[in-house]
Amino acid sequence: MSGTGTVAAGARRLAGAALDALLPPRCLACGVVVAEAHRLCGACWAEVDFIAAPHCAVCGLPFDVDPGEAALCAGCAAARPVFDRARAALRYGGVARALVLRLKHADRTDLAPALGCWMARSGAALLADADMVAPVPLHRRRLFARRYNQAAILAAAIARQSGRPFVPDLLRRTRRTPSQAGLSRRARALNLRGAFAVPDRRRDRAAGARVVLVDDVMTTGATVAACARALRRAGVARVDVLTLARVVAGNG
Repeated sequence: MSGTGTVAAGARRLAGAALDALLPPRCLACGVVVAEAHRLCGACWAEVDFIAAPHCAVCGLPFDVDPGEAALCAGCAAARPVFDRARAALRYGGVARALVLRLKHADRTDLAPALGCWMARSGAALLADADMVAPVPLHRRRLFARRYNQAAILAAAIARQSGRPFVPDLLRRTRRTPSQAGLSRRARALNLRGAFAVPDRRRDRAAGARVVLVDDVMTTGATVAACARALRRAGVARVDVLTLARVVAGNG
């Protein structure tokens, strides 16, 4: 390294140390001071439940015991989802729930790089040969009220991590739907029927593409299924789903 480069690197380290002294890095979940930025404290890390194998080969539902690499959960065995595969980084609940709510409702968009890193790691097999990464869209009125789409922020972080193209407008929400909270699985599906479409300007790019669809949480899968149907109608060849968290029976 040249003398100029050494000086510049030293200056950056000093500036970083000064900033840490004024604004010390804090745990992503609980806010206590931690050693490095974009990290969890030891207590929160111990409570995070990452989803890893064994899991359903299609929807990624975690298994308590290992039934084999290509095993399907009961739901996928009975009726295959509209999407091809789904994976999630975390079980929803506890620290994972706190992170989702901070990102979604507390303007904590600074969480996205770390969360996107976890998601890219969990969805590595989905991203390996994907043509693009796209978010579940918000309706324009909800987007105006919230000012940002948390799924789009996560998708952008995942695209940077994986080197895949980020296409934020591959899907649009054609109508505003009531909140899904408290609805049954069937009611959620009916609520979202026809709510998504691929705009005409994106149809050429969608045709034959392998898409990784990103959202923050998968509950019953109704939202990502509705998006997958819209993508299928536009000729998308493969729809994989990657979420930060998913609700698992017995968790929450």
